[in-house]
Amino acid sequence: MINKTDKKTPLVIAFTPNYIVPAAVCISSVLEYASPADCFHIICLLAEPLSNAMQEQLCLLGGDRVCYSFLNLEGELGDIYVDEKYSIAASYRLLLPDLLPQYDKVIYVDCDVVVRNDLAKLFREADLGNHYLAGVYEATLDFQVAHMEAIGCAPGTYLNSGFLLMNLQQLRADHMVQLFITASKKEYLEFPDQDVLNQLCKGRIIGLPPFYNSIRTFYLPQYKPDFLKYYREGDWQAVQKQGTVHYTGSKPWNTFTVKFDLWWSYYEQLPDGIKAYGGVDHKMSLLYKVYRTWLGGFLIHTLQYVYRQLKNRRES
Repeated sequence: MINKTDKKTPLVIAFTPNYIVPAAVCISSVLEYASPADCFHIICLLAEPLSNAMQEQLCLLGGDRVCYSFLNLEGELGDIYVDEKYSIAASYRLLLPDLLPQYDKVIYVDCDVVVRNDLAKLFREADLGNHYLAGVYEATLDFQVAHMEAIGCAPGTYLNSGFLLMNLQQLRADHMVQLFITASKKEYLEFPDQDVLNQLCKGRIIGLPPFYNSIRTFYLPQYKPDFLKYYREGDWQAVQKQGTVHYTGSKPWNTFTVKFDLWWSYYEQLPDGIKAYGGVDHKMSLLYKVYRTWLGGFLIHTLQYVYRQLKNRRES
């Protein structure tokens, strides 16, 4: 058992060794947006062992503000259904109530995220009551309605599980872990752990402002009308200004995508020992350097605008 680390915010992140660089970027962003006085206990859920060298490199992030725990959960969820598009690591969040009995609540964050909000402050101030989770609801798109109906969620009430405040105390009290595991064995689930959390925690979820988990469509102007079906104009503006970027879909370390420059700005600050593990497309690094120049940024933004206009015309 991991000993409880007093006065440290418990933050859980799940990844495989080949995702150590994105995990390091995520952790770096969490630390930057928290007060220097705030400390964290970062609990890494691993789908396979992380080498001692990798652990030592991660432990350099945050210095005295952070203590790390590494939990190798390989084989712990061997018989659940996981779509081949996803890693089983993400499903480990379903085990957290039993894995971390020393904590009443924790923050969980996916590793393909750049945080732009103070998570320690949110953790201190959040009162979950008897709710199981707090997180951000997706703005349901038309083509997603059928999936919402299939799993019993009304449009606009489907939680994205990439960022969660989890009420471990309540989840333990209601013996939810075994229910999660049983439900995860159904092969029709499109997003296995996320669908399970939405199905079994329905009615016990607190919706957070969308800037706490801003998925790709929250940044694309063509999806603004869909966003405004469920949120307000002020929410849209807050996302653009301070939204924590969740890189659903294309990943900025190997593809040009929304806010790709933000991710690379954190990558550039990583210790060389972490960068050495690779896993990034260096053509994207070169593109980032071009993007940072005035002319490069102007040209890329212009091309994006033209592409979106042409795409909208084809679809209309």
